[in-house]
Amino acid sequence: MADGAAARQPNPSRRPVTAAGRQLSMWVMGRKVSGGFVLREPFIMRRRVADGVPVGSVGAVRPDEGGRFLRRVPRRMGMRQDTELETTSDLAVADRLEMPPEAMLELAREAAEILVRRRGELAGEGAWDGEFRDALEERLMEDPPEEGQPAADVMERAVRDVLNLALRLDHPGCFGFVPSSPTWPGVVADFLAAGYNLNACNWLVGSGPSQLECVVIEWFRRWLGMPETAGGLLTSGGSAASLDALVAAREAAGYPERATVYMSDQSHPAHVRAVKIAGIRPDHARIVPSDGRSRIDLDALARMVAEDRAAGRNPIAVCANAGATATGAIDPLPELADFCAAEGIWFHVDAAYGGFAVVTERGRRLLDGIERADSVGLDAHKWFFQPYEVGCLLVRDVSTLEEPFGVQPTFLQDSLWGSGHPNLTDRGLQMSRSARALKIWMSVQTFGMAAFRDSIANGLDCAARAEAYIDASPMLECLSPATLSIVCFRVRPAGGEIGAEIAEETLDELNREVLARLFWEDPAFVSSAVVSGKFALRVCIVNYNTTWDDVRAVLEATERFGREALGKL
Repeated sequence: MADGAAARQPNPSRRPVTAAGRQLSMWVMGRKVSGGFVLREPFIMRRRVADGVPVGSVGAVRPDEGGRFLRRVPRRMGMRQDTELETTSDLAVADRLEMPPEAMLELAREAAEILVRRRGELAGEGAWDGEFRDALEERLMEDPPEEGQPAADVMERAVRDVLNLALRLDHPGCFGFVPSSPTWPGVVADFLAAGYNLNACNWLVGSGPSQLECVVIEWFRRWLGMPETAGGLLTSGGSAASLDALVAAREAAGYPERATVYMSDQSHPAHVRAVKIAGIRPDHARIVPSDGRSRIDLDALARMVAEDRAAGRNPIAVCANAGATATGAIDPLPELADFCAAEGIWFHVDAAYGGFAVVTERGRRLLDGIERADSVGLDAHKWFFQPYEVGCLLVRDVSTLEEPFGVQPTFLQDSLWGSGHPNLTDRGLQMSRSARALKIWMSVQTFGMAAFRDSIANGLDCAARAEAYIDASPMLECLSPATLSIVCFRVRPAGGEIGAEIAEETLDELNREVLARLFWEDPAFVSSAVVSGKFALRVCIVNYNTTWDDVRAVLEATERFGREALGKL
């Protein structure tokens, strides 16, 4: 390095620009930046400075007198801290996938502005937007570019052609399926976790993320009322939780031949998938009928288990619903716990949708008995207001997960570090695991549990008011009560409205027409279900921004479209 460069006294908040540097212009975020100071360091870069470049930084680029770019190599043991890559050709590969700090900040700012602006405008837009496959093939199906493009242009295209063409699950009028309304701290937490490139696989690789996951799991355990022996892990969602739980149940049963699993006709298809993946015969996934309230029929279950034992099958698990996806129904958990204990069968509760209602007083009563389960699946990206993906599996005895999943190859022997350090990868299928606990922790720390409790209670209250509105309407009929925050209903006018009874087949077609008009003409989004053989409209209220006005508006639109459809009969 030239003596003059060594003698400079750099300002730690900016990099000096020489005569050669003043002639340098670079494209940052698709905009031309020239003259003045090439880069201004963010506060996280303001550390000890040597020769105008922060020590230990990566990709810190500045022009030198000779026009060369210099790059500080990350600090390593035994390496001098002023080590530099000497030539432009050395940097040609090293910096091909790097961005200068100011460009990183600009890209992040623009992304944040897009998201904040979107959230502010969300209520004024429709809950759904999409495009047909042919149109998207024309826009997006292409070979990857050989050379890069300005990041701003790439992001603009992503927003236009990808991100905006989807169901807006966080829209206050999105009532279809089980939507999600993530908190902003949760969104930022995912950004931070991705930026730190965390892997919560084991304690050595991710001590902080692993401990935070233990904290969050402990919160969930206490809320559910499970014993201190309970533990688990965060998963990608309820489907993964169901699979891991079934593997644990099979292990606990001793891997019997002709293993058999029981679930109601209201259960999520994830349970059938889990049966197949776990190597259990598909015809040994026994579907138990539900009663008139969409709850598992206990008498039918007992009869099927007895018949299967007599036929040489080995019942290993019963999967109960704590909030069935179609109706929100809750199976009789205390009675199921008694039955499974008496029969020596693993008792799994699928609480992916409804489980977090337990933090409210009403939800605690509704979910009584869940604390007796051998395993419970939860989805924080549903009714706990987190961005996708984060589910959870809790088991009554954490060793029942560690026994089937705790495999230790020699190339991971270094991960056995310290005592009392749980390696969470030994509790489930995934080896590489994102730091899912961070978004939950940051959200709860930011808003407090009172805010979460009130937001969940709002969903319960809105659903109860919707049921009352439907019962009072001469145009609508309630097909399933609002046990949690789901209501299923249909257009079925009282006899005086049309003067004659309508056949069930005609009612089904009429309600399909109403659903289609809601889809194309109303800003809200409603999905459908089949309840006791009848086509139903279904609303699920799990958005913390949804108000009773939003719910009433879609019910009024349903009545209006129903009257118009009836006029065509």
